[in-house]
Amino acid sequence: MNSDVQIAGDPLAIPHLLPPVPAHPATVAGFVGLARSIAADRDAWAHLVRYETTSRWYHRLRTGPGYEVWLLSWVPGQGSGRHDHGPSSGVLTVLEGELTEHAGTGRRTLTAGAQRVFAPGYVHEVVNDALTPAVSLHIYFPGLTEMPMHGAPHCTPSALETTAP
Repeated sequence: MNSDVQIAGDPLAIPHLLPPVPAHPATVAGFVGLARSIAADRDAWAHLVRYETTSRWYHRLRTGPGYEVWLLSWVPGQGSGRHDHGPSSGVLTVLEGELTEHAGTGRRTLTAGAQRVFAPGYVHEVVNDALTPAVSLHIYFPGLTEMPMHGAPHCTPSALETTAP
């Protein structure tokens, strides 16, 4: 008598019998991986980038179930102001240039390729302190619904913008 494996073959060798690969991330590591894969596909985002001198430029690049991906540009001196992301967690990835993150009493320089992961309620400020423009990618999960401001002890006047994200 033949076994199922003899009749059908090895089930792991037949793709249609395998469980489907998740189309969207479900873990922090998955969102970090998504950010890295988008960052690596420069042809998919570089042509969209614009630089605005009056306010930070941003573009929603993608949405998925429960998350959204934003592309932002920062000319020298622009910043986010001190804020949190309400109930959203996030992944910030610097694509080009250099950004400075102020969180608590610390300051961190983020260069191209650097990533920051943050939980709901994390208060920070991101500023382009460099002399050249920067581009960053932001993933929020769940999607960004609020961005409460917290005053701005480290800001320059141009960093007090409140436009989201």
